[in-house]
Amino acid sequence: MRPREFDHDEVLRIAFEKFWRKGVRGTSLSDIAHDACVQRGSLYNAFGSKEALFLTAYERYAADYLGTIEKALGSGSLRKRLMAFFDVTIRNFRSGSPPRGCPTTRGLMELAPGQGERLDENARQVFAGLMTRITALVREALSNGAARGEFHGDPDIAALHIATVTRGLAVLERAYGDEAQLRKIAAHTVDLVLGEPT
Repeated sequence: MRPREFDHDEVLRIAFEKFWRKGVRGTSLSDIAHDACVQRGSLYNAFGSKEALFLTAYERYAADYLGTIEKALGSGSLRKRLMAFFDVTIRNFRSGSPPRGCPTTRGLMELAPGQGERLDENARQVFAGLMTRITALVREALSNGAARGEFHGDPDIAALHIATVTRGLAVLERAYGDEAQLRKIAAHTVDLVLGEPT
């Protein structure tokens, strides 16, 4: 008997929610199959492994997230664009109840060698790819701002600085859960990059 077809988009949504909340190590295919009301074997047939399902779900998330960032960086003064970028970033960390944190930072932590399952080089490349694309979008916004006279520094270094701050914010969010503190750091970072507003 053929296994029943299932809605791949819905399975990916459910899977990513589980992985985001519990991590890859803390999530089993049985958990996902139960929540998605599908057979575990159907997930194996469709995706091959839990790690492959995670990467497929993560890449879907990454595409959506990049679209949101691109929109945030797309209009207004450079200062408004960068503040909108940080707003999207912080809202992403703080989404869910309780907040789920950053899926990229969680995933990168699961790459570390240790006992039991761990993510592989393919996962590292996917995480690095998202960070590279985010940095490129910020760099483009800075370069465009420089052309309008709103920025006088090096767009490459400033974009890397901003991307690095987002990783620190992800860790601080997990440690303290203080959204106001994250927003103060974001505003200070924009001041450092662009200079204090006049």
